[in-house]
Amino acid sequence: MDAQLPDVEAGKRFYGELFGWSFEDAYGSSVWARLDGRPAAALVPKTDGRMPTVWTVYFATPDADAFTRRILAAGGQVVTAPTALEDLGTAALATDSEGAVFGLWQPGRHRGFGVRREPGSFVWAQLYTRDISAANTFYGTLFHDALFGAGAEPDFGRAEVTEVFPAEMPPHVLAHFRVTGLGDALGAVQRLGGRVQAPPFETSYGAVAVVTDNQGASFALLQR
Repeated sequence: MDAQLPDVEAGKRFYGELFGWSFEDAYGSSVWARLDGRPAAALVPKTDGRMPTVWTVYFATPDADAFTRRILAAGGQVVTAPTALEDLGTAALATDSEGAVFGLWQPGRHRGFGVRREPGSFVWAQLYTRDISAANTFYGTLFHDALFGAGAEPDFGRAEVTEVFPAEMPPHVLAHFRVTGLGDALGAVQRLGGRVQAPPFETSYGAVAVVTDNQGASFALLQR
């Protein structure tokens, strides 16, 4: 996963204090975020101010070119064609049939998460959509074994947009980070210049609050 930010240095200050991340240079002007030395995310400078300030979750694939063809066949769209990032891997951006954006990652030297489900790291991705049945068909077609196969333990759920957000909110994938104390984490977000978008609410997978960082990127905090 990565965050596309106008100011990477400001992002380092915000997330470094919030999650205890350290940082090191990655490709170009991007940085790796590490939790106890393990890769947790990346912070990427926006190259076009018209693009949104967002967190993007990437799904692994062994063949990004072939997978984008499957996305098109399933009714989605390709936003950014597969692009090699040096020897790290190949990235692409796509939308599902309802317009929610997600990423694809064909691993090279960078395999993906080195840590997840621990405090300060990625723990869940929730798709907010207007048509859960269509979402189950779309993602079930593309990721059947990962979502519904024997022994699958997906960190991916689906919900109606209106369960948390106003009806006019477009479909989107919301990245969740695990925290040990939701109240303390919300206080830290506000102290660091972020804001609370949706106050804590209970879900089947834990207590969640939706926030934005000090540059406007939305994400969720999850306490289990």
